[in-house]
Amino acid sequence: MPQKTYPIIQDDPWLKPYQEDIDERYMFFSKKRKEIEKEEGSLLAYAHRDLFLGFNYDTQKKGWRYREWAPAAQQLWLIGDFNRWNPESHPLEKREGGIWEIFIPDGENGLAHRQLLKVKVLSNDLTRDRIPAYIKRAVQDVQTHDFAGQIWNPEQIFRWSDQDFDPGVIEEPVIYEAHIGMAQEKEGVGTYREFADIILPRVVDGGYNCLQLMAIHEHPYYGSYGYHVSSFFAPSSRFGTPEDLKYLVDKAHQAGVAVVMDIVPSHAVKNIAEGLADFDGSQNQYFHPGGRGYHTGWDSMLFNYGKEEVLRFLLSNLRYWMEEFHFDGFRFDGVTSMLYHHHGDVAFDHYDKYFRDGVDEDAIRYLQLANELIHTLKPGAISIAEDMSGMPGLARPVKDGGLGFDYRLGMGLPDYWIKLLKHSRDEDWNMHELWNVLSNRRWKEKTVAYAESHDQALVGDKTLAFWLMDKEMYWHMRKGDESVIIDRGIALHKMIRLITAAVGGEAYLNFIGNEFGHPEWIDFPREGNSWSYKYARRQWHLADDPELRFGEMALFDKAMLHLLRQNHVFKAQAARQLNVDTENNVLIFERQNLVFIFNFHPERSIADYAFTPHQTGRFRIVLNSDDEEFGGNGRIDNKVVHHTSDSGRLSLYITSRTALVLALA
Repeated sequence: MPQKTYPIIQDDPWLKPYQEDIDERYMFFSKKRKEIEKEEGSLLAYAHRDLFLGFNYDTQKKGWRYREWAPAAQQLWLIGDFNRWNPESHPLEKREGGIWEIFIPDGENGLAHRQLLKVKVLSNDLTRDRIPAYIKRAVQDVQTHDFAGQIWNPEQIFRWSDQDFDPGVIEEPVIYEAHIGMAQEKEGVGTYREFADIILPRVVDGGYNCLQLMAIHEHPYYGSYGYHVSSFFAPSSRFGTPEDLKYLVDKAHQAGVAVVMDIVPSHAVKNIAEGLADFDGSQNQYFHPGGRGYHTGWDSMLFNYGKEEVLRFLLSNLRYWMEEFHFDGFRFDGVTSMLYHHHGDVAFDHYDKYFRDGVDEDAIRYLQLANELIHTLKPGAISIAEDMSGMPGLARPVKDGGLGFDYRLGMGLPDYWIKLLKHSRDEDWNMHELWNVLSNRRWKEKTVAYAESHDQALVGDKTLAFWLMDKEMYWHMRKGDESVIIDRGIALHKMIRLITAAVGGEAYLNFIGNEFGHPEWIDFPREGNSWSYKYARRQWHLADDPELRFGEMALFDKAMLHLLRQNHVFKAQAARQLNVDTENNVLIFERQNLVFIFNFHPERSIADYAFTPHQTGRFRIVLNSDDEEFGGNGRIDNKVVHHTSDSGRLSLYITSRTALVLALA
């Protein structure tokens, strides 16, 4: 029977019929945590499996000890540069629990920094060369394109200078989502150090206080965006060395910017040569057997979170990235797929779908343990869930009956904007519907609002800027060019981003380059485009060119973030509706003592538009999307002070396709 009433039930009476389900979920987690503490002493100690498995240097015996979990294998041999890839000279011995082990002493035939290696695995009378599961670095041969593990033990230890940085001070994350490789202007792969030295200053200057880095795990196919992971403990060598990644994180911390890693515990690449698939020949070592272990939509393998070694592998992975590279948290990819056996391929139209129909309790327990671990390592860490199902309690503490995430992504917001732009005329936009979509979220569960992320920038879709302006961006973005399409696009681009940030959540996210309306989709090198990098980069010169209008959008983005952060809008209570005018497409609301006025009408400017604000007194305009410096028409005088009338009404001129923000003078 349920032991207590959890806060998530107290806050949502519709959850009361599921109290026993929530209690069973919590008890399942609690029982495992107690087992871990009894056996290992703490959850943190439990998550140090990489210091036992994989390659670890023994300072007392002076040599490298390599251990691999492969319970179904018949034999393992270590091969590499150190033994001239001899397939028989270094066999591993099998120990208890399916652990294989070998010790390589220092000396002429010992393991050295930068040496390449693999492990040869014999199973079912079939021999395969594999990348060790816990390898800390994997590199690709430029000629053959094959991957191999690499010993990484540089003489010079990286010296961190971020001891005083605490992500807990960032209570209002303004997130810059970025991909290291495509961040540069050049047609090629960018590096960690180039990002740190060239792109990071742009991020800081733009007003962002959090980086969300994609594709950090090693992955064999560049075009996978890093979501088909092969080596979970190895930072992608395409972008540089582990020290280069540390340099980037350290430099971000020096600038007061937190760094969140886009982590992928939801699935893994199916490749035999590079990844974990069928490592020991059992076909279900790390992953579920049969169809349950394969995601047809993603063409990848699905972890079995109920297995002890898999649980330790994934939890140790989190601890490793936070301790070794000082990451400040994670954006968990594919959470919906993890939560349900059907991977979210249903309509979530009843609470039964969250608690009783196809729910993966092992995955939920892993996520609860993961969030407990993350916040044990760094109390101020940031954990974000990519979930489209709306699981109640996802972003509530585990003790409250939740899963422990700090934020959930507001995934319905960008979908809604694309739907509007694709299927509705501007004058037909429904202001009530718009408000409901932007403001509808679970109470006490913080949301990361965003108008677009990397998903909307891929080939097959379009960014907001491209939906709004399409090919006209190639011909009419020069200042002085006459184009009603460009004028409309820039105006709505600014308004969409401001209203999404102001209403949609307690944090905000932007994908790299979208702040200035980057004009093109993302298309990674592939056979279909002759392996070109032309569309897998960011054209910063567009934003920097004073003759073009891209910089105007960037300037508005900077001013918008400055205003929202300066007034602590993201920490404030939810926005409160003041006026919805369906005839004129006007929407007015208040948040954190600021009044936001949006006139979405394509042509109707209204003199002396009156409404009742939250307070009386003198109001001044603190942000005006129609300012000329932001690419607007300059139709409103920002110096005018507006006074409420004796009846408490405020009256002012609101121009078409304009957003205004007022504050008490």
